[in-house]
Amino acid sequence: MPALTTYRTQVLPDWVDYNGHLRDAYYLLIFSYATDALMERIGLDADARGQSGHSLFTLEAHINYLHEVKLDTEVWVQTQIIGFDRKRLHLYHSLHRAGFDEALAASEQMLLHVDLAGPKSAPFGERSVGLMQGLVEQQQDLPAAEFVGRVLSLPAA
Repeated sequence: MPALTTYRTQVLPDWVDYNGHLRDAYYLLIFSYATDALMERIGLDADARGQSGHSLFTLEAHINYLHEVKLDTEVWVQTQIIGFDRKRLHLYHSLHRAGFDEALAASEQMLLHVDLAGPKSAPFGERSVGLMQGLVEQQQDLPAAEFVGRVLSLPAA
């Protein structure tokens, strides 16, 4: 399976800064919309969330800003499931544009499946587990996600 494209958009005027580049906050917005689209693919769409009272919360997100993204550029997000357990989903988003082979940005994220009545963590339902497992199997031949497991730190002096 080729990489899963989860979101596509054009960079809007309100999203660019004084340098003419996509503002850092809008990278997260784009990746957030891609996560919403992935939720639909794994059985956590709006109807399912309403019926089950369950959703995903972001526990942690890292963004790597790799190349400039300018006004009016059409971009898309490719999403890969790195792994999941009973309650958590580890995923990787990469941002792309036509005519450029490298990722423009990358985001590694850890999400938690939550019962909104608590709110408290809750195991994924069988349907979501099956859908996530199917995506993992379809993505097994994709290259390893490049910007996963990175740690912020200054070099030792």
